[in-house]
Amino acid sequence: MRRVLRRPAQESLSLVRRRAQPTTITIIRLTVTAVVAFVVARLVTGDNVLAPLTALLVVQVTLFQTFRSASQRVVSVIAGVLVAIGLSHALGFTWWSLALTVAAALTVGYALHLGDSVLEVPISAMLILSLPTDAAGWGRILATLIGAAVGLLSNLVVPPLKVQPAEEAVDDLGRRLADLLDRVADDLVEGRGAGAAPDWVAGARRLTAELDQVEDSLAQAEESVRLNPRGALVVDPRVYLRGRLEALQNATLTVRGIARSLNDSVGLADEHSPVRDPDAARRVADVLGELAAVLRPYGRLARSKSVDRGALKADVDRHLEQATQRHEAAAQTLRTDSAAPQSVWPLRGELVSHLDRLRTQLQPAPPRPQPRSGVTVAPSGRQRLRALRGWLRRRSGGRA
Repeated sequence: MRRVLRRPAQESLSLVRRRAQPTTITIIRLTVTAVVAFVVARLVTGDNVLAPLTALLVVQVTLFQTFRSASQRVVSVIAGVLVAIGLSHALGFTWWSLALTVAAALTVGYALHLGDSVLEVPISAMLILSLPTDAAGWGRILATLIGAAVGLLSNLVVPPLKVQPAEEAVDDLGRRLADLLDRVADDLVEGRGAGAAPDWVAGARRLTAELDQVEDSLAQAEESVRLNPRGALVVDPRVYLRGRLEALQNATLTVRGIARSLNDSVGLADEHSPVRDPDAARRVADVLGELAAVLRPYGRLARSKSVDRGALKADVDRHLEQATQRHEAAAQTLRTDSAAPQSVWPLRGELVSHLDRLRTQLQPAPPRPQPRSGVTVAPSGRQRLRALRGWLRRRSGGRA
């Protein structure tokens, strides 16, 4: 009951990522973008559906992705039109000229490294090759430029920021790791470890499988800040969120190692198993409980707003100190059984190492030492290389 009251309702990390941009807002945004592109293209070029099509294809999650998609699509359309115009005058429109046009357009597309828009080059070339006049080609280029401009404008009006979903995903990962450790600790204390060990391993594997989703969420957050005028209003996620996620990723792998070590220890005799022996199980549970108490505020620190960072850091430090004391007691208990057979020691040593590794991974990074005045600091490799280049340039009269 204590664990249920302490743990909020679980939600998948993918739902956390989608919460900041509901489907309804996306539908409205894309609809308005398509309509504006159609109206502008109709005023400039007449009735044209290529502009709204391009606008829908260009709009992406972040402003940087939209700019990259727009530039690739414009270049691909221009390249396809130029290839078609050049070959149509020389070859006409036959099956073999179509084959040459597609091959040439694909060659140009791959040479320009257009990525996902590479097929737009032969598509544009085939459409223009089948038309009798060059005006259609230039009209397609103009419609593409209008659609790309409207797509960019839709992201510039309210440039989306994806930092908050990334913060929520990292916080959720720390909370779920803590919930798993609490469950393992409760099962060990209450004597359910032997039967619950496979569930521990399965829970750790699920968290490991979801690491890619958290990584994708952070990658979107980092891209949403690039080229974004609103980026100055938020803390750069590359500064504070990347390091915290890397620590939690390592912690997730270590938690999986702890679950696997405990599961392997179930097969040992009762008096030698850290899962079946009540004293050893209680010692291990004490360490896991303190580490769970570290993970909750540690993940909560990923949020840049509406948190008391001083209180959270104090909680992390306090529970880390208690986890160190608990770990020493657990290690002493697991090492003092001199009557245990030799086959028992690798599993016990592995468990002690995993517990110590998890505690170390959650330690705050030590500050870099600042050189005091009057103390000469050894030059770095880049500084030594720069000094060597200057010496060679002076010896050769500036020619090196």
